Amino acid sequence: MRPDLCLRNAGRRYGLRGPWVLRGVDLTVAPGRLVRVEGANGSGKSTLLRLLAGIDAPSEGRVTGRPRTAYVPERFPPALPFTAAGYLTHLGAVHGLTRSAAARAAGEWLERLGAAAYAGTPMARLSKGSSQKLAVAQALVAEPELLVLDEAWTGLDTEARAELERAVAARTAAGASVVFVDHDPRRLAGLPDATYAVRDGRLVEDASPEPGPSGPQVTVDVQGPPDGRLPGDIRRIVTSADATARGRYRLTVPAPHSDVLLRTLLTARPPWHVVSVSPRTTAPGRQG
Repeated sequence: MRPDLCLRNAGRRYGLRGPWVLRGVDLTVAPGRLVRVEGANGSGKSTLLRLLAGIDAPSEGRVTGRPRTAYVPERFPPALPFTAAGYLTHLGAVHGLTRSAAARAAGEWLERLGAAAYAGTPMARLSKGSSQKLAVAQALVAEPELLVLDEAWTGLDTEARAELERAVAARTAAGASVVFVDHDPRRLAGLPDATYAVRDGRLVEDASPEPGPSGPQVTVDVQGPPDGRLPGDIRRIVTSADATARGRYRLTVPAPHSDVLLRTLLTARPPWHVVSVSPRTTAPGRQG
Protein backbone atom coordinates (compact mmCIF):
# COMPACT_ATOMS: atom_id res chain seq x y z
CA MET A 1 0.00 0.00 0.00
CA ARG A 2 1.26 3.48 -0.81
CA PRO A 3 2.39 5.75 2.04
CA ASP A 4 0.26 8.57 3.46
CA LEU A 5 0.42 11.95 1.76
CA CYS A 6 1.66 14.38 4.43
CA LEU A 7 1.98 18.15 4.61
CA ARG A 8 4.21 19.22 7.50
CA ASN A 9 4.32 22.85 8.61
CA ALA A 10 3.53 23.77 5.02
CA GLY A 11 3.02 27.36 3.97
CA ARG A 12 2.49 29.14 0.71
CA ARG A 13 2.83 32.71 -0.41
CA TYR A 14 3.18 34.24 -3.87
CA GLY A 15 6.33 36.30 -4.33
CA LEU A 16 9.27 36.66 -1.98
CA ARG A 17 7.52 39.27 0.14
CA GLY A 18 3.91 38.52 -0.58
CA PRO A 19 1.43 37.87 2.23
CA TRP A 20 1.10 34.30 3.46
CA VAL A 21 -1.95 32.58 1.97
CA LEU A 22 -1.41 29.46 4.10
CA ARG A 23 0.95 28.80 6.96
CA GLY A 24 1.66 26.05 9.46
CA VAL A 25 -0.46 23.45 7.66
CA ASP A 26 -0.21 19.89 9.00
CA LEU A 27 -2.35 17.38 7.13
CA THR A 28 -2.21 13.63 6.56
CA VAL A 29 -4.29 12.00 3.82
CA ALA A 30 -4.25 8.21 4.10
CA PRO A 31 -5.20 5.82 1.27
CA GLY A 32 -8.93 5.31 0.90
CA ARG A 33 -9.85 8.53 2.71
CA LEU A 34 -12.47 11.05 1.60
CA VAL A 35 -11.62 14.54 2.86
CA ARG A 36 -13.71 17.69 2.57
CA VAL A 37 -12.17 21.17 2.75
CA GLU A 38 -14.33 24.18 3.59
CA GLY A 39 -13.73 27.91 3.94
CA ALA A 40 -14.82 31.32 2.79
CA ASN A 41 -14.00 32.63 -0.67
CA GLY A 42 -10.37 33.71 -0.78
CA SER A 43 -9.49 31.81 2.38
CA GLY A 44 -6.85 29.64 0.68
CA LYS A 45 -8.81 26.47 -0.11
CA SER A 46 -7.65 26.35 -3.71
CA THR A 47 -4.06 27.04 -2.65
CA LEU A 48 -4.24 24.07 -0.29
CA LEU A 49 -5.60 21.83 -3.04
CA ARG A 50 -2.81 22.96 -5.38
CA LEU A 51 -0.24 21.98 -2.74
CA LEU A 52 -1.87 18.58 -2.35
CA ALA A 53 -2.02 18.06 -6.11
CA GLY A 54 1.63 19.08 -6.57
CA ILE A 55 0.72 22.01 -8.83
CA ASP A 56 2.39 24.42 -6.40
CA ALA A 57 5.35 23.74 -4.10
CA PRO A 58 5.20 24.96 -0.50
CA SER A 59 7.12 28.15 0.26
CA GLU A 60 8.05 26.56 3.57
CA GLY A 61 7.59 23.14 5.11
CA ARG A 62 7.48 19.91 3.13
CA VAL A 63 5.26 17.40 1.38
CA THR A 64 5.99 13.66 1.56
CA GLY A 65 4.39 10.49 0.22
CA ARG A 66 3.38 11.94 -3.13
CA PRO A 67 0.93 9.52 -4.87
CA ARG A 68 -0.08 9.44 -8.54
CA THR A 69 -2.40 12.43 -8.61
CA ALA A 70 -5.14 13.91 -10.78
CA TYR A 71 -6.61 17.37 -10.29
CA VAL A 72 -9.78 19.13 -11.40
CA PRO A 73 -9.08 22.87 -11.07
CA GLU A 74 -11.67 25.52 -10.32
CA ARG A 75 -11.08 26.89 -13.83
CA PHE A 76 -10.17 24.47 -16.59
CA PRO A 77 -8.19 25.83 -19.58
CA PRO A 78 -10.34 24.89 -22.60
CA ALA A 79 -8.34 26.50 -25.44
CA LEU A 80 -5.83 23.70 -26.03
CA PRO A 81 -5.05 22.34 -29.52
CA PHE A 82 -6.87 19.02 -29.07
CA THR A 83 -10.24 17.49 -29.62
CA ALA A 84 -11.95 16.25 -26.46
CA ALA A 85 -11.07 12.61 -27.14
CA GLY A 86 -7.58 13.51 -28.33
CA TYR A 87 -6.85 15.41 -25.13
CA LEU A 88 -8.01 12.54 -22.91
CA THR A 89 -6.05 10.01 -24.95
CA HIS A 90 -2.94 12.18 -24.73
CA LEU A 91 -3.24 12.53 -20.93
CA GLY A 92 -3.90 8.82 -20.50
CA ALA A 93 -0.68 8.07 -22.38
CA VAL A 94 1.20 10.64 -20.26
CA HIS A 95 0.00 8.80 -17.16
CA GLY A 96 1.36 5.49 -18.44
CA LEU A 97 -1.52 3.89 -20.36
CA THR A 98 -0.89 2.44 -23.79
CA ARG A 99 -2.32 4.52 -26.61
CA SER A 100 -5.12 2.02 -27.23
CA ALA A 101 -5.97 1.74 -23.52
CA ALA A 102 -5.97 5.53 -23.21
CA ALA A 103 -8.32 5.84 -26.20
CA ARG A 104 -10.70 3.26 -24.68
CA ALA A 105 -10.68 5.03 -21.31
CA ALA A 106 -11.29 8.37 -23.04
CA GLY A 107 -14.33 7.01 -24.83
CA GLU A 108 -15.66 5.38 -21.68
CA TRP A 109 -15.45 8.55 -19.58
CA LEU A 110 -16.93 10.76 -22.26
CA GLU A 111 -19.83 8.31 -22.48
CA ARG A 112 -20.30 8.07 -18.72
CA LEU A 113 -20.35 11.84 -18.32
CA GLY A 114 -22.74 12.39 -21.21
CA ALA A 115 -20.19 14.01 -23.53
CA ALA A 116 -19.61 11.27 -26.11
CA ALA A 117 -21.20 13.43 -28.83
CA TYR A 118 -18.35 15.92 -28.41
CA ALA A 119 -15.47 13.45 -28.70
CA GLY A 120 -14.31 14.97 -31.99
CA THR A 121 -15.02 18.59 -31.06
CA PRO A 122 -12.04 20.94 -30.64
CA MET A 123 -11.69 21.95 -27.00
CA ALA A 124 -11.93 25.65 -27.87
CA ARG A 125 -15.46 25.07 -29.21
CA LEU A 126 -16.84 23.22 -26.20
CA SER A 127 -19.55 24.84 -24.08
CA LYS A 128 -18.79 25.63 -20.45
CA GLY A 129 -20.70 22.55 -19.31
CA SER A 130 -18.96 20.26 -21.78
CA SER A 131 -15.57 21.73 -20.82
CA GLN A 132 -16.31 20.89 -17.19
CA LYS A 133 -17.17 17.31 -18.13
CA LEU A 134 -13.83 17.11 -19.94
CA ALA A 135 -12.08 18.52 -16.85
CA VAL A 136 -13.59 15.73 -14.76
CA ALA A 137 -12.86 13.05 -17.36
CA GLN A 138 -9.17 14.00 -17.62
CA ALA A 139 -8.80 13.45 -13.88
CA LEU A 140 -10.39 10.00 -13.95
CA VAL A 141 -9.04 8.53 -17.16
CA ALA A 142 -5.94 6.93 -15.57
CA GLU A 143 -7.45 5.89 -12.19
CA PRO A 144 -5.37 8.16 -9.90
CA GLU A 145 -4.27 7.28 -6.38
CA LEU A 146 -5.19 10.80 -5.24
CA LEU A 147 -8.07 12.73 -6.75
CA VAL A 148 -8.21 16.45 -5.94
CA LEU A 149 -11.47 18.20 -6.83
CA ASP A 150 -11.83 21.99 -6.67
CA GLU A 151 -15.53 22.81 -7.20
CA ALA A 152 -15.61 19.96 -9.73
CA TRP A 153 -19.41 19.60 -9.65
CA THR A 154 -20.03 23.23 -10.65
CA GLY A 155 -21.37 23.46 -14.19
CA LEU A 156 -22.26 19.77 -14.52
CA ASP A 157 -25.78 18.60 -15.27
CA THR A 158 -27.63 16.32 -12.85
CA GLU A 159 -26.55 13.07 -14.53
CA ALA A 160 -22.89 14.08 -14.69
CA ARG A 161 -22.92 15.17 -11.03
CA ALA A 162 -24.25 11.76 -10.05
CA GLU A 163 -21.60 10.05 -12.19
CA LEU A 164 -18.85 12.05 -10.48
CA GLU A 165 -20.20 10.99 -7.07
CA ARG A 166 -20.10 7.37 -8.23
CA ALA A 167 -16.52 7.89 -9.42
CA VAL A 168 -15.55 9.27 -6.00
CA ALA A 169 -17.07 6.16 -4.40
CA ALA A 170 -15.20 3.89 -6.81
CA ARG A 171 -11.85 5.58 -6.23
CA THR A 172 -12.11 5.45 -2.43
CA ALA A 173 -13.35 1.85 -2.58
CA ALA A 174 -10.24 1.01 -4.62
CA GLY A 175 -8.02 2.56 -1.94
CA ALA A 176 -7.45 5.95 -3.55
CA SER A 177 -7.77 9.21 -1.61
CA VAL A 178 -10.15 11.99 -2.60
CA VAL A 179 -9.90 15.58 -1.35
CA PHE A 180 -12.62 17.97 -2.46
CA VAL A 181 -14.01 21.48 -2.13
CA ASP A 182 -17.61 22.21 -3.07
CA HIS A 183 -19.84 25.19 -2.39
CA ASP A 184 -22.88 22.96 -1.74
CA PRO A 185 -22.83 21.76 1.89
CA ARG A 186 -25.04 18.81 0.87
CA ARG A 187 -22.42 17.44 -1.52
CA LEU A 188 -21.49 13.96 -0.22
CA ALA A 189 -22.99 15.08 3.11
CA GLY A 190 -22.06 12.81 6.01
CA LEU A 191 -19.66 10.69 3.93
CA PRO A 192 -16.22 12.34 4.35
CA ASP A 193 -13.85 10.67 6.77
CA ALA A 194 -12.63 14.12 7.79
CA THR A 195 -13.65 17.73 7.22
CA TYR A 196 -11.23 20.64 7.49
CA ALA A 197 -11.72 24.39 7.29
CA VAL A 198 -9.27 27.03 6.12
CA ARG A 199 -9.50 30.09 8.38
CA ASP A 200 -7.12 33.04 8.46
CA GLY A 201 -4.52 31.06 6.54
CA ARG A 202 -4.62 28.12 8.95
CA LEU A 203 -6.08 24.66 8.52
CA VAL A 204 -8.31 23.40 11.33
CA GLU A 205 -10.15 20.10 11.58
CA ASP A 206 -13.90 20.18 12.08
CA ALA A 207 -14.33 18.87 15.61
CA SER A 208 -18.06 18.31 15.25
CA PRO A 209 -18.74 16.28 12.08
CA GLU A 210 -22.21 15.09 11.27
CA PRO A 211 -23.17 12.02 13.31
CA GLY A 212 -23.68 9.84 10.26
CA PRO A 213 -24.39 9.83 6.54
CA SER A 214 -27.35 11.85 5.40
CA GLY A 215 -29.25 11.56 2.17
CA PRO A 216 -30.79 8.48 0.58
CA GLN A 217 -29.45 5.07 1.60
CA VAL A 218 -29.84 1.67 -0.05
CA THR A 219 -30.03 -1.68 1.74
CA VAL A 220 -28.61 -4.70 -0.09
CA ASP A 221 -29.06 -8.31 1.10
CA VAL A 222 -26.31 -10.54 -0.25
CA GLN A 223 -25.33 -14.20 0.00
CA GLY A 224 -21.72 -15.30 -0.34
CA PRO A 225 -19.79 -18.54 0.12
CA PRO A 226 -20.47 -20.22 3.52
CA ASP A 227 -17.07 -19.15 4.81
CA GLY A 228 -17.01 -15.99 2.71
CA ARG A 229 -15.87 -12.66 4.04
CA LEU A 230 -16.91 -9.40 2.51
CA PRO A 231 -14.32 -8.05 0.08
CA GLY A 232 -12.11 -5.53 1.85
CA ASP A 233 -13.04 -2.78 -0.60
CA ILE A 234 -16.68 -3.05 0.47
CA ARG A 235 -15.97 -1.94 4.01
CA ARG A 236 -14.63 1.36 2.74
CA ILE A 237 -18.01 2.47 1.39
CA VAL A 238 -20.76 0.78 3.43
CA THR A 239 -22.32 2.57 6.41
CA SER A 240 -23.30 -0.71 8.08
CA ALA A 241 -22.66 -4.42 7.48
CA ASP A 242 -24.74 -6.87 9.53
CA ALA A 243 -24.31 -10.63 9.27
CA THR A 244 -27.79 -12.19 9.18
CA ALA A 245 -26.73 -15.81 8.63
CA ARG A 246 -23.64 -17.73 7.63
CA GLY A 247 -22.30 -16.08 4.50
CA ARG A 248 -25.25 -13.70 4.37
CA TYR A 249 -25.12 -9.95 5.04
CA ARG A 250 -27.39 -6.95 5.06
CA LEU A 251 -25.42 -3.96 3.80
CA THR A 252 -26.44 -0.32 3.94
CA VAL A 253 -24.70 2.09 1.62
CA PRO A 254 -25.26 5.71 0.46
CA ALA A 255 -27.28 5.66 -2.75
CA PRO A 256 -24.45 7.19 -4.88
CA HIS A 257 -22.24 4.26 -3.83
CA SER A 258 -24.71 1.46 -4.55
CA ASP A 259 -23.47 0.87 -8.12
CA VAL A 260 -19.91 0.43 -6.85
CA LEU A 261 -21.09 -1.97 -4.15
CA LEU A 262 -23.04 -4.15 -6.57
CA ARG A 263 -20.28 -4.18 -9.18
CA THR A 264 -17.69 -5.21 -6.58
CA LEU A 265 -19.82 -8.06 -5.25
CA LEU A 266 -20.84 -9.37 -8.66
CA THR A 267 -17.29 -9.35 -10.02
CA ALA A 268 -15.72 -10.96 -6.93
CA ARG A 269 -14.30 -14.48 -7.31
CA PRO A 270 -16.41 -16.36 -6.49
CA PRO A 271 -19.20 -13.85 -7.11
CA TRP A 272 -21.77 -12.98 -4.45
CA HIS A 273 -25.48 -13.43 -4.98
CA VAL A 274 -27.55 -10.27 -4.59
CA VAL A 275 -30.80 -11.30 -2.87
CA SER A 276 -32.53 -7.94 -2.76
CA VAL A 277 -31.96 -4.20 -3.13
CA SER A 278 -34.25 -1.69 -1.45
CA PRO A 279 -34.20 1.99 -0.41
CA ARG A 280 -33.75 2.83 3.24
CA THR A 281 -35.30 5.99 4.59
CA THR A 282 -33.48 6.15 7.94
CA ALA A 283 -29.70 6.52 7.76
CA PRO A 284 -27.77 4.42 10.28
CA GLY A 285 -24.67 5.63 12.06
CA ARG A 286 -21.44 5.03 10.18
CA GLN A 287 -19.48 1.98 11.19
CA GLY A 288 -15.73 2.14 11.69
